[in-house]
Amino acid sequence: MPKITASQGDSIPSLAQDNGHFWQKLWDHGENAALKAKRKNPNQLMEGDEVFIPELELKKESRGADSRHVFKRKGVPAKLKMQLFLLGEPRKNEPYVLELDGKLITGNLDGDGKLEQFIPPNCKGGSLQLKGGKEIIPIKLGFLNPIDEISGVKQRLNNLGFRCGSEDNELNDQAKAALKEFQAKHKLPESGELDAATKSKLQAMHP
Repeated sequence: MPKITASQGDSIPSLAQDNGHFWQKLWDHGENAALKAKRKNPNQLMEGDEVFIPELELKKESRGADSRHVFKRKGVPAKLKMQLFLLGEPRKNEPYVLELDGKLITGNLDGDGKLEQFIPPNCKGGSLQLKGGKEIIPIKLGFLNPIDEISGVKQRLNNLGFRCGSEDNELNDQAKAALKEFQAKHKLPESGELDAATKSKLQAMHP
């Protein structure tokens, strides 16, 4: 099978699911070694990245004919993790409705404002509804660019509430102002530039 060119929203797990593989099979394949070294995170690809998809291999198992056997597929599903804050404080125990690819899931945030939900690896997203549907937060899965890209930095800043405008690959004045605000809040040198300490802190808060 030839290489697949990633589209916006693709990830190694979603491409693996779509093509009948475990994500580790793709991520650890020698043909994808350069991509793995460049992106570092299987959940974050850029549009235009090329991913090698190996041919499927059939696996045979010998079992008795008169017994019932259970086969467990490893590596799926994936897990969605979120943490919500309001005015800097965790949104504790709030009820929610999670809509993902048309499926509705109800629950409550935990005491730290966290939500964890198993999802199919190729899930594209939906929305999180709070306050009885009066507050709706869009969810896009696989659309977070790598932090080594300026667009990925701007996405993370926007998600954390440091508004830097359009999420292109230009570190413009608005993005630099957002970086300064982020640096000030976390007691980093307020350079407005993406230095190593700022990148490390940003990635720790938003992998």
